[in-house]
Amino acid sequence: MSYEIPTAKYIDFLDKTIEIHWDYHALLMFGIWFVLIPAALLFIRFGKPKPTTYGIPLGISRFDRRLLWWTLHYSLLYLAIALSIAGALIAIWLSGGFSGTLHAWFGSGTILLGTLQIISAWFRGSHGGKHGAESDPQDRSTWSGDHFDMTAKRRWFEVYHKTAGYIVIVMAVGTAASGLWQFWMPGIAIAFILVMIVVLILATALQAYGLNVDTYQSVYGNHPDHPFNKRRSSKGQSPD
Repeated sequence: MSYEIPTAKYIDFLDKTIEIHWDYHALLMFGIWFVLIPAALLFIRFGKPKPTTYGIPLGISRFDRRLLWWTLHYSLLYLAIALSIAGALIAIWLSGGFSGTLHAWFGSGTILLGTLQIISAWFRGSHGGKHGAESDPQDRSTWSGDHFDMTAKRRWFEVYHKTAGYIVIVMAVGTAASGLWQFWMPGIAIAFILVMIVVLILATALQAYGLNVDTYQSVYGNHPDHPFNKRRSSKGQSPD
């Protein structure tokens, strides 16, 4: 069943018919999923500071270089999902309802999984460590936390968050491809290819320079007595 893309929308409360510019929708979504999202991923993957003995101290500004990677990651993701939901709702309204096209299904799935990424982060567990909010730096018995101890709750969060993140990226590519098939925009197609090339080169270069610092050791430090460091050492595993 073919779907005819509307080119105009009658606005009741304005008693006026407006022209629909779908290229604005495409540009918005492209900027969200292929500029903001890749930036958020690159920051958290390659922006962490090198490990110290006890990690990142408590009380520093979220805009401090040692925490900027985290601030930019979650800020960009919140912004991206908020703009995506707004863009999708406006598109549905202008279309007169959910179109049911392949692009609509891919787009809805992408935004749903992206939203679940944010929701899942609310259940990542407590922090802990020497610099935890509830910790006494001089009393190691107070350092417990889901992340510091890498409890099952934290491990399941990380497995889900990372795996779902890869799936969201695939869904976003499918959304872009189906959107271009439905409404061809050569400029977006060229930009899409260029962004993929740039991200690939950047990620490869940053990885080659060893900037993919292990999250646990960056946050809590490389002290051998830290729970997760001890666990990996006993299993002969090296930090990623």
